Amino acid sequence: MTSLTRRSTLALLGAATGALALPRRTVAAPIPRLALYGPPAGPSITLAHAVTAGLLTDIADETRFTAWRSPDELRAGLTSGEILASVVPIQAAANLYNRGFPIRLANAMTNGLLYVLAEDPGIAAIPDLAGRHIAVPFRGDTPEIIFGQLLAHYGLGPDDLQITYAGTPTEAMQLMLAGRVDAALTAEPSTTAAVLRGREAGKQIRRAINLQNAWGEMTGAAPVLPQAGLALTGTFLAEHGETVPALLTALEQATADVLAKPQAAAAHATKALGLPAPLLAASIPHANLVARPATEARADIERMLTAMGGTDLARIGGALPDDAFYL
Repeated sequence: MTSLTRRSTLALLGAATGALALPRRTVAAPIPRLALYGPPAGPSITLAHAVTAGLLTDIADETRFTAWRSPDELRAGLTSGEILASVVPIQAAANLYNRGFPIRLANAMTNGLLYVLAEDPGIAAIPDLAGRHIAVPFRGDTPEIIFGQLLAHYGLGPDDLQITYAGTPTEAMQLMLAGRVDAALTAEPSTTAAVLRGREAGKQIRRAINLQNAWGEMTGAAPVLPQAGLALTGTFLAEHGETVPALLTALEQATADVLAKPQAAAAHATKALGLPAPLLAASIPHANLVARPATEARADIERMLTAMGGTDLARIGGALPDDAFYL
């Protein structure tokens, strides 16, 4: 696939200033190209379906979706200017925004897709992980931070369980299937992959802990973890800001399509995500896919960011993002 033209971080910063007042108007004419990015996870099924099903043809003459494979790859793409529109962990977007990077959140695309997998029936809640060995992906990023907050809430520290850090949810899942750990923190669709592969091997791998539910119990609020959403850089907004209302409307339609016809959506996403269509289709009911405008999801986002932020909210740059962060 052809990459977007690289732009320097300084160019992004300069372009952001004029983009903060986003006009709410329809697209007068399609733009030449629209490049969307996202992780090999649930929300990207929505983007890939929107591209393949032609839901964005009124917005751009040419559209494409590309999967990034790690948070580090995402950050490099954003700061270099290669990635202008992507599904982004909301905590990461807030951190970048608070540190002066021109990025804004357009919507939330999942209400949470994290699970702890286990075969042992004795593991059913966070306290049951005491004395266990668990694989955890993306150290220092959203899944590990959320998991760490839940452990702390239930009084579990480093001496109470053994953690092996994995590069990705897929690696964490593979460690559990190999019998090297008792449980694994995973995200869809890796969670579904583990359940299916375990079944083939005669193992009863299950979603032992739904982290969304555990989060709701911890916060006393709805079991909602708005982990990721579509983020747009200052350059995108300066150059294509007029497309945003139509883009968000298209993603709402795409989300409805994915939920109503998961097999068709999975077929549209399989090549882009590099994952089998049956696996993607089976994962969709567990990915809690939504297309909530950022302003509507703000209360849930702020609740999550406050809990994740750590001492003095250091993990998100020292403060909750202000109004301008929410497109």
